[in-house]
Amino acid sequence: MPPNTTATNAGADSGEPGKTPVGASKATSDADEVTPARAGVTADEGTTAGAGPSDSAAESKGVTADEGTADHATAGEDAKVSPGGQKALDGKSVSDKDAALGADPGATGSKDTADGKDSASESEASKDATSKDGIDKVATDKGAPGDEKADPWAAFGPAPVPVPTWYGRIGSRLGRFAIHEWTLAALGSLALAVLMTWPTLRYPRHTLPQDYWDPSLQAWQMAWSGHILKTDPTQLWHANTFFPERWSFAFSDTLLGYAPAGMIGTGPEHALLRYNIMFVLAHALATFGAYVLARQLGASRIGSAVAGVSYTYAPWLLAQAGHLHVISNGGIPLALAMLARGHGWSLRHGYRPERRSPGWVYTGWLVAAWQLSLGFGIGLPFAYVLAGTVVVAGVVWYAKRIFWRVKRPFGQRLLTADLIGGLIFAGVGILLAIPYFTVTQLHPHAERSIGDIAVFSPPLTGFVTAPGESRVWGELHEGARAILPWHPEMTLLPGFVLYALAAGGLFFSIWTARQRLLLFLGVLVTMVLAMGTEFFGGTYTYVPLFEHLPGWNGIRTPGRLMLWTTLLLGLLAAGAVSAFAERVREISAERIPSWPSPWLRLATLVPLFLVLAEGTNTTPQPVVPSQPAAMREVDGPMLVLPSSQGHDQPVMLWSTSRFQQVVNGGSGFVPRQLDDVRRVTMAFPDQTSVDYLRTLGVQNVLILRDQVVGTPWEISIDAPVDGLGITREEIGSVVVFRL
Repeated sequence: MPPNTTATNAGADSGEPGKTPVGASKATSDADEVTPARAGVTADEGTTAGAGPSDSAAESKGVTADEGTADHATAGEDAKVSPGGQKALDGKSVSDKDAALGADPGATGSKDTADGKDSASESEASKDATSKDGIDKVATDKGAPGDEKADPWAAFGPAPVPVPTWYGRIGSRLGRFAIHEWTLAALGSLALAVLMTWPTLRYPRHTLPQDYWDPSLQAWQMAWSGHILKTDPTQLWHANTFFPERWSFAFSDTLLGYAPAGMIGTGPEHALLRYNIMFVLAHALATFGAYVLARQLGASRIGSAVAGVSYTYAPWLLAQAGHLHVISNGGIPLALAMLARGHGWSLRHGYRPERRSPGWVYTGWLVAAWQLSLGFGIGLPFAYVLAGTVVVAGVVWYAKRIFWRVKRPFGQRLLTADLIGGLIFAGVGILLAIPYFTVTQLHPHAERSIGDIAVFSPPLTGFVTAPGESRVWGELHEGARAILPWHPEMTLLPGFVLYALAAGGLFFSIWTARQRLLLFLGVLVTMVLAMGTEFFGGTYTYVPLFEHLPGWNGIRTPGRLMLWTTLLLGLLAAGAVSAFAERVREISAERIPSWPSPWLRLATLVPLFLVLAEGTNTTPQPVVPSQPAAMREVDGPMLVLPSSQGHDQPVMLWSTSRFQQVVNGGSGFVPRQLDDVRRVTMAFPDQTSVDYLRTLGVQNVLILRDQVVGTPWEISIDAPVDGLGITREEIGSVVVFRL
């Protein structure tokens, strides 16, 4: 724009340069902004202090303003009032957005005349005002009445807001999702799980964590559920193992919730790969679930991270590495977090009705039902915790309606969500429980007694003893483990760092004193229950639960209740770490500049690093015995010898190629019939064993040459079969007897 700007009449011609024509005018300036005054007012202005963007909105037509670069309007600025305008206030600057800023105190205005012509003043206000930097600016008067001019600045208006494309919107949403806290927490939990369980995924098709006995059984369970749900769901509970038993799939926890994974791939290698992947994912879900629960209750991010890793990588859980149904516990804190979120409740902020969400309530109940489907070993106590919570909530709801006269304290939609979700959870539990009750009727000896519980009840010293898989404490606690009757289920150390953080949380925490005491009481109660019959015989603690709660007598190992102790200790620790993090922020706010030093930042991460260090492991990764070729070629029903709990679990895994019926099987108890088979076939092949197996419907017997050393079959495997009506065939290292 040139230095000299001239206002020209939009509706009339003027051939004289520098002269202001009659009519509405438009002015241009080299200034960045123009602050028009009210209709009929023209002012020479500097850049006046206090005039913001809102002051630049034009309220009427025909107004131009000359702006300089000064920070304040000067008293010598001239103002000119055109017809239709208002008189400038003498001696004052007009602050209203409808008045010209910086008007000359000596300026005079004129009133409108009847014929619409101007009555111009003789003062210097009628002359062109010259700005401070010498740039001439010309203001023009309003045109004749009736003239309507378009806004001269329309061409210089702001550009329209661009409308994003569909792929732009998708990209924006994906970007927000990628940096969301829950996304980062999930990815961090997964990366940490891969690191902390390494080398589980190094050779996932050939190795299993800890040992290949129970993990082989559980790898078969996932494979069987996926296979049978695709082929014949009605036979789900009548598995191909323990032939000719019925309901054999309910002989132990089923991991039924992992059935969708079992639908992918066939054979032992895929079963091992599937197991190892789910093993790592179970750790990730446990960390994420405990993190989300702590966040929902009100802990900080770093405090929630401590709760998450302490819940997942507590040293005592390293002894359970071979029990996927115990490691798969992440649905517990995740469901609790979702239910708390849906009810608008947190430990720190209490009940907030405006944050209620029935959708989260439905999701929480579904996650709880899925967790229950993984097994009753840890799912049954969880079900009773939820039932107790529902009872307490029902009492509170009733009290509010009766005593406080609150109508619909939780809201109709929320109450409906709880009823429907609770019925779904209860329905899943009942459907899963029916096969187990059937098994106890068919096999009464499978039911546990209080004497069986006593064998697995850990003493008080178990809470400070780590399993051998602990990298930090394993060797140091070797002597303490030696005096435990059954140390794999009695080494219950949750971590000395976690103990220290939880103890600190009793005195320094974001939770209130009453909340800390309740958490501490929960820790004590769960520890007493985890001791089983070791706490004064369990007369007033574990035994009443064992005798009166349905299904509780099926829980063989009370020490696994340590899961709840660990979760509560983690919440106490999260309260302490969160309070420490808040104090760090307060100290940082007092600094100049307000930014925490690297040492303060590092100090907030120290508890997390210490908990992780104590959770590192030396869990072995043994190679699983390869599947014999005969298992892919020979039809069932078959018996594989030698047969025992340890030998039969790999046989179950080998059967995943064809799922032919096998007499072998491993579970939490030994059926009478399988026990008879193992006893009778000690002299196989002989007439008695052959006749007995034929009565069961067995067609083939496989003896593994590489496993018969030191067994009766080491000699009988090559004995003559003349007169028995059977044939013998060699397939690789397996001798096949066809009955």
